[in-house]
Amino acid sequence: MELVSIPGQQVKGKVWLVGAGPGDIELLTLKAYRILKHAEVVLYDALVSQDILDLIPHSAEKIAVGKRAGKHSASQDEINQLLVTKAYTRKNVVRLKGGDPFIFGRGGEELQTLVSAGVAFEVVPGITAASGTSAYAGIPLTHRDHAQGVTFITGHCQLASRPMDWQGYANPNNTLVVYMGILNADVISNGLINAGRSASTPVAIVSKATTQDQQQFIGTLGELGQLAADPALQMPALMIIGEVVSLADSLNWFEPKQIDVTSDQTAQHSYQY
Repeated sequence: MELVSIPGQQVKGKVWLVGAGPGDIELLTLKAYRILKHAEVVLYDALVSQDILDLIPHSAEKIAVGKRAGKHSASQDEINQLLVTKAYTRKNVVRLKGGDPFIFGRGGEELQTLVSAGVAFEVVPGITAASGTSAYAGIPLTHRDHAQGVTFITGHCQLASRPMDWQGYANPNNTLVVYMGILNADVISNGLINAGRSASTPVAIVSKATTQDQQQFIGTLGELGQLAADPALQMPALMIIGEVVSLADSLNWFEPKQIDVTSDQTAQHSYQY
């Protein structure tokens, strides 16, 4: 899609690419809060929490452009065009994204569009979903005794030109955080196990992290498909795979709803408040 500018007009405004964090309104940065309070138009994603959306001034134009699996409300080309068009007519344009815009948020792609159109911009980073989720779930992403590294991946698994590096991801001394992987839980589990990662590796799926609706689904890598299929699971959700998940019971401070899956394939729900 070729971007359309407004003939005879100069770009009036600036686009602020803002990370909204993982959901808890108190995790929003002071800078993000200040920018939001002066916004004239906000293009926001589906992952931005309602509490944060409520901070947007009533006078501002609010445009939902979020993407969910099978429920895309706007194509990326349409979002790119909207950002350019709004920058011609408004002074303060905010592109609001859940988590951090540079981690699986297509922030870089949108900035490239602004550069091509000659639109000024600034980036306000946010707490990414992986960091917020792990902290509120009591799961340190690294630990000297359990994981000397951490890898963030997207779990779409459908790009034939970029196959998943299961061998690399199967390192037992590494924590694996999977964004957008719920629909491919069985593929992820099988890929890692076939590459040598133990089926007994602890895993957690954390739903609606950092909010009062947070839930944790704890089990093993061999049970990942079963965890992901639990009818109580709500989106958004993030997977954490690795020995660090075993610390969740002792380091859990946020009072999430805890769901354990036993190895006999029978789901037993026990909620901790």
